[in-house]
Amino acid sequence: MPSALDARIAPARRVTGRIRVPGDKSISHRYALLGAIAHGTTELTNYSPGADCQSTLTCLRTLGVAITIGPGGSDTPWARTVTIVGRGLRGLQLPHAALDAGNSGTTTRLMSGILAAHPFASTIVGDASLSRRPMKRVIEPLTRMGARFEAEDGCLPMTIHGGPLTPIDFTAPVPSAQVKSAILLAGLQTDGLTQVHEAVPTRDHTELALAAFGVSVELSGDAIGIRGNQPLSAVSGAIPGDVSSATFWAVAAAALPGSDLEIVDLGLNPSRTALFDVLERAGAEVTRHIDTVALGEPRGTVRVRGRGLRPLVLTATEVPALIDELPALAAMATVGGDLHVTGAAELRVKESDRISALAAGLRAMGGDVEEFSDGFHVRGARRLTGGRPDACHDHRLAMAFAIAGLAASSETVIGGAEAVDVSYPGFFETLAALGRAD
Repeated sequence: MPSALDARIAPARRVTGRIRVPGDKSISHRYALLGAIAHGTTELTNYSPGADCQSTLTCLRTLGVAITIGPGGSDTPWARTVTIVGRGLRGLQLPHAALDAGNSGTTTRLMSGILAAHPFASTIVGDASLSRRPMKRVIEPLTRMGARFEAEDGCLPMTIHGGPLTPIDFTAPVPSAQVKSAILLAGLQTDGLTQVHEAVPTRDHTELALAAFGVSVELSGDAIGIRGNQPLSAVSGAIPGDVSSATFWAVAAAALPGSDLEIVDLGLNPSRTALFDVLERAGAEVTRHIDTVALGEPRGTVRVRGRGLRPLVLTATEVPALIDELPALAAMATVGGDLHVTGAAELRVKESDRISALAAGLRAMGGDVEEFSDGFHVRGARRLTGGRPDACHDHRLAMAFAIAGLAASSETVIGGAEAVDVSYPGFFETLAALGRAD
């Protein structure tokens, strides 16, 4: 396979095989952060190899956490074992340099919740893309709790002046697992009950991770509550495969009739599996089997077989559970399908403006895409021609264009595709290794 800087995708009639994907990004971030403020030594196998999760480890090391990284965890070359020596609640050290979050919004927002209670100033910086992403939604509730922030226009670089915090009862104006998590992590370091209300439930990895580390989380109606000053105990375990990474293979199998793909050791947390329900609505045959539950997270096997596509409409009520999967679903819709999405304005403040960049990239491949302020409409009545889409250094767009390219009539060359390393090093190698019929 050529360098991901100039990723070339040849057409294929179908995909077949049995694959694993890297460890879940969302879970890797959370276990590393909780391990850092727990008592004891946490050992995590199959930790995500992506650059975002490495940024979390880099920031923790800068805060005085002892971390070692080694190989292992599965039969894949990118698997990692991470060992973290916890420092206890509010036990992080004054950083000797700025905390470099790279491209990772998750690192920035969740770290903010932890640092808000530490009695020192710390500055988080990031790359050009992350420095354009809004942080006001996490700054505002943490400021209400007692932290003080310096951040021009609510963006990085951002300095956090931490100290004693007060619990809050917070209603999220926009569903966000990252904002919820930041507030809960801050609330863990207060003297009372902190609650977050969600009109639309978001992924619950933080709640499950807190419980795995021995923290009691209170669930009542739309509220998630946490009482402060509960000690955390270190854990040891394997991180399941990342559903968001598996999405691209699942939609490839759903899009190409005759495909038959099995994904093993995959995280099957119900807050993350809405994609598979959508694929079934679109006409794919999907089977799921939970093999085990470890540290509260179910994992198992998913098999997807392509049977042709039906039109899909996704609205604001469904979008929060599918926000990361929308670029992949758009790619699927170009293969004789139809996808109409609204209520997804959040896509405009991701690693790129994913609505505009997605529409421009698919059009560059010959696609028929209409752009809205809060979504898009992909019409797949005509076959893509291939071409040169620009991923705008966005990992999910690079992978979405690669999947769309499988069904094009000629070669697709993706610019900015090196961004896949943010979440999925080895993506293009896996693509090349899949059983394919040209």
